[in-house]
Formats: sequence, structure tokens, C-alpha cells
Amino acid sequence: MTNFYSFSGTVTAISDFFTGQRDEIEGCNKLFTVENDDGLIVHFIVSPSTYFIDQETVKIGDKVTGYYDGDLPAILIYPPRYQTIVMVKEYPNRNVKVSYFNHQLLSSDGQLQLHLTPSTPILLTNGQFFSKYPGNRDLVVIYGPTTRSIPAQTTPYRIIVLC
Repeated sequence: MTNFYSFSGTVTAISDFFTGQRDEIEGCNKLFTVENDDGLIVHFIVSPSTYFIDQETVKIGDKVTGYYDGDLPAILIYPPRYQTIVMVKEYPNRNVKVSYFNHQLLSSDGQLQLHLTPSTPILLTNGQFFSKYPGNRDLVVIYGPTTRSIPAQTTPYRIIVLC
């Protein structure tokens, strides 16, 4: 179970991030500089294993939300650098929740309850179908309208299982 934290803002810079490892992976990691409306800045380290919904290409000026493991140690520098697990390019009318969902499909923060239908696509990050029940797992949930209850309830458009 990953303790997901997020930061949302506008991408202001994209550059190569050097890990100091082998030459053959040089250029494979990127550093996204993201600034929110309050002027706070975060650097997201984006690796080949970072999951992008629909493999979308992000460019300077895009609104994004980066999700990272809040329990991992981070060096005390400003702006902070976080290893990105999931990067979401924001669109109107599309909601995304990245969280651990329990057996009842309630998010770890208790704010979103999922209701599955037989037609709800449940996929792996590589686009293949996931054949088991998605409860008790880290999920990326793409959804639209919700109820106004607490927790909000929704039937997701799509679920991606982070194995």
C-alpha cells in the first residue's frame, strides 16, 4: 500500500535528469518543474516507469498533477524533488484519483467509493486487462460525476491497477 501524495500546477520547465548511472540510460529520465497558483514549486523526477494516463505527452504550459510516495525519504532541498509514480495531464470534466482502495473499494482517505459495473474496464498499466478483483490495491481511477455524499460515490470510466 503506497501512501500517495500529490502536487498540482503548471509545467514551467522540462529538462533531462541525470542519475549518474550508465550512459545508455542517459536522457531517459526527465525533471518536470511544476508551479502551483500560490507560487510553490516542485521538481518531479519522471522515469520510464512513471505512469502517464493514455501515455500522454506533457509539455510546458500543461496543467498536471504528479503523484508520489509520501513515505519515501526526500532530500531537504528547495524546491523539493519527488520520484513520480503517476503523472496526470488535467482536463475539464475528467477526475482522477490515485489511491489505495480497500476491499469495499473505498479510497484510503475515505473520500471516494467506487461502484463497478460489468462494463467497467479494469486494466494494467501496459493496457492489458486485469482479471482479478481490484480491491486492496493501489489504483488510478478515472471518473466523471459523483454523488454529493461523503464519501462521494461514482461508477468509474476506467480503472488502472498499479501492480
